[in-house]
Amino acid sequence: MEKANLDVYQIVTDKIIALLEGGTIPWRKPWTDAGLPRNLVSKKAYRGVNVFLLASLGYKQNLFVTFDQVKALGGSVKKGEKSQMVVFWKWIDVKTPDTTPPDEKKPQKPILRYYNVFNIAQCEGIPQDQIPVLTRPNEPIEACESIVRDMPNKPTFQHHENEAYYEPSTDILNMPDIEYFVESEAYYATLFHELVHCTGHQKRLDRIDLVENTRFGSYEYSTEELVAEIGSCYLQSFTGIVRNDMANSAAYIQGWLAKLKNDKRCIINASGQAQRATDYILNIQKETPKPIPQREAETV
Repeated sequence: MEKANLDVYQIVTDKIIALLEGGTIPWRKPWTDAGLPRNLVSKKAYRGVNVFLLASLGYKQNLFVTFDQVKALGGSVKKGEKSQMVVFWKWIDVKTPDTTPPDEKKPQKPILRYYNVFNIAQCEGIPQDQIPVLTRPNEPIEACESIVRDMPNKPTFQHHENEAYYEPSTDILNMPDIEYFVESEAYYATLFHELVHCTGHQKRLDRIDLVENTRFGSYEYSTEELVAEIGSCYLQSFTGIVRNDMANSAAYIQGWLAKLKNDKRCIINASGQAQRATDYILNIQKETPKPIPQREAETV
C-alpha cells in the first residue's frame, strides 16, 4: 500500500548517509545472490535508488514481498522484523482553471511515493517451492585454501551473513558463501582483505590502526583499509590468481590515497605493514622492522 505523508526524499537521503557513515562502500562488494533485488511474487526487479537501498541490507537472497503478499502465500512476517521502503513515482493530475475545456488533456506531475517490503529471510511459512535457488559454479582454489588452512593463530571463521567483515572485539571473520560471488577469484581477494585486517589484532601484530577501532574516514581507518587492500594484492600475486577487475583494486587504492595525499609517509608505511601482515598469514619467519605509526612519526 502506497504512502505519501512522510518526506520520502529526506528518508532516502538519511538512509544513504547512514550507510556511508557506517563504512558501507557498495562497489567493494564483488558478491551477489539473485542479481538485482526483485519481488518474489511479480518477479519484477526494483529500479533506481531501490536497488542500492535493498541490496545494502545484506540478505543472502535479494527477494522481497509486501505484507499482503506474504499473507497470500500462507506465510507471516517474523515478530520484531522491520520493513524496508520502496520508492516510486506516481503521476497525478494538476489542477487546472475551471475554464479549461473538458476535452483537453489535463497536465500531470510526478509525486514520490513509497510502500514497505520485507526480505524473505524476515518471513516464515513461505512454501519452499516458491523460492528460487541460485547457485554459481564457483570452485575452491587449492592454492588459496592452503593459505587459509596453514595460517597460524587463525581467527574464528563464519558464514552467517551476506557481508564480508572482520570484528576485532570477537576475533571473528565473516564471509558470504563462495557461491554468492561473481567468481572464485573475487571470493579469495575479499577473504584475503579481511585476513590482513585480522593480523592487526593484539594477539597477532597489534597494529594500532586496527586495534583502536578508529572511525570511518579517519586517517587511521584509511591507512588500515589501504594496508588490507595492498596485502590482498600481495596474497593474490602469491597464489597466482588473476581477477577480471584488478583495475577496481587500483582505483580503490587511489581513492584512499586521495584522502591521504598530503602524507608522504603513507604508502611506504602502508606497504610495510601489508608486507608484515602477509608474512604473518604465510607464516614466513622474518625479522622486519615495525612501521612507525603516524602519531609517533610526526615527533621523530
